[in-house]
Amino acid sequence: MRHRCRVPQLGKPADQRKALLRSLATELIRHGRITTTKVRAKAVQSEAEKMITLAKDGSLAARRQAMGYIYDKQLVHSLFDAAPSRYGSRNGGYTRIIRTVSRRGDNAEMAIIELV
Repeated sequence: MRHRCRVPQLGKPADQRKALLRSLATELIRHGRITTTKVRAKAVQSEAEKMITLAKDGSLAARRQAMGYIYDKQLVHSLFDAAPSRYGSRNGGYTRIIRTVSRRGDNAEMAIIELV
């Protein structure tokens, strides 16, 4: 029974799902924009926004939490340097999901997720 389970299962075991979300969040922060399926974009949206919220906080504890989640250490440092100036006046809503055409092979709904 999966009542009120918020995280989509994405057809993967828990360890693979967590690794997928970590890698998608890392690449989203690195490149600012990635193309993936709509379901994966919606799943990674909350994780990326949590990381940006930690970066806005800027404390040592927040930095250590982000280091434990994002794969690249230098990326965490650059995120913590840029986030307060870029997102200081926003209260959430740091990402945007744009739906695109379906994938040709399996007709999966595709989307672009980008940082605002």
